[in-house]
Amino acid sequence: MVFPSLTALFKNEEEKKDEDGSDDDSGTYYYNTEASGTGLQRREPPSGGSSSLPDTFQTSHLLFYERFKAYQDYMLGDCKPSEVKDFTADYLEKTVEPCDWLALWSTDIFDVLVEVRDVEVKDLKARVRLVLPLQCDTRGVELHEEAMTSLLEATQHKVPLQELQVVYEESGDIDQTALALEHVRFFYKHIWREWDEEEEDDDFDYFVRCVEPRIRLYYDMLEDRVPAGLVAEYQSLLEKCSKCFQQFSALRSGLNADSDSELDNVSMVEGLKLCDQLETFKRKLRIIENPLLRYVLAYKGNTRQQCVQSRGPRASGAKVVHVVTASCSTVQLQSLLSARLIPLCSSEDTEIQFHREPVSAVDSCYQGDLVIVLPGMYSVSSSIFIPDSITIEGRTLTPCLCRSDANTGKPKMSIQTNTIQGDEMDISYEGADVEPGVNACTC
Repeated sequence: MVFPSLTALFKNEEEKKDEDGSDDDSGTYYYNTEASGTGLQRREPPSGGSSSLPDTFQTSHLLFYERFKAYQDYMLGDCKPSEVKDFTADYLEKTVEPCDWLALWSTDIFDVLVEVRDVEVKDLKARVRLVLPLQCDTRGVELHEEAMTSLLEATQHKVPLQELQVVYEESGDIDQTALALEHVRFFYKHIWREWDEEEEDDDFDYFVRCVEPRIRLYYDMLEDRVPAGLVAEYQSLLEKCSKCFQQFSALRSGLNADSDSELDNVSMVEGLKLCDQLETFKRKLRIIENPLLRYVLAYKGNTRQQCVQSRGPRASGAKVVHVVTASCSTVQLQSLLSARLIPLCSSEDTEIQFHREPVSAVDSCYQGDLVIVLPGMYSVSSSIFIPDSITIEGRTLTPCLCRSDANTGKPKMSIQTNTIQGDEMDISYEGADVEPGVNACTC
């Protein structure tokens, strides 16, 4: 959706620069504050909703160039990674009203109306108080005035700026505040990485190297210009990188630089391994964030998909059972034979093949084949294309080998369905519930 008002706001700023013959990069006013009324849209509650809360500004649907300009010209400029927090604080100090405005404090559990009494830009927090009588929407819990008051007292009446949604006003006086909070919220949710400020080579333009590529990637994914498999891989890499960074940070904080104990020496070795893993994840993320390299990866994936042709049934008419397992004991093999393989292979034209991971098993399939995935953790680094009609099922060999669902008691099998593509699939699990997961198969 195009916001004509925002387009006009940027245009007014450009005309002002041309008239003055200078470019004030303070970023205090990047739209026409003399215009009568708000230039932003109203976010209305969902149809059929019974919320008593006031409407807020609709700022989450900004276009690429609107975010691009805000970060480049007003919020970040040419700052280094180590300067991001200072630049952000300076931007908020110039754009956000310091006090006396209403907002919804929005979390996963509740939305409550508060009044902002002070803004602490360095900490990205606001000091608020409840608007009485209490106006609150909750999700799955009941919260009363006493509970909300106790919660605010526990936080010293400070809440993160990213959790505040500015209440809609037609005057236009609070537009800058609503936009500034949206830019900060989007930045820390989709752009900023907790490891960015620890780059060894800090002497580079953070916007050029990191912000612009990540904004482009976000909008490419939003508009379905990135293959689903590549999106899943990027999200998986982000999770792994974040987990690795947290482990590395915890290990680093626990080390004593003056200690020569054996435990600290072991921790240092483990820290070096984590550091190496972290750099590997970051390098892979940068490859996907690079538009040209991302195009090459997508092209290779599409080319492979186009090359995969339907094989149909085997000329001999034989059916093959493909068993996927990283390792298998004799007891497990006997259980599999008696419970599944012997009944399946009663005819002479059925054979059994073993594979160490799901991709090779599926790639070897002809129409009518069966893939049996045994308990284990399998890493899938590429999309799985299934041009023929096959059956994929998981097998629980013994109860102790599988994690069980806390509610149903049934074993679980996880399949990353967004990387499996095919015309017709029958995915089942003997005695288990099938659910989407991070790994190709986890039992």
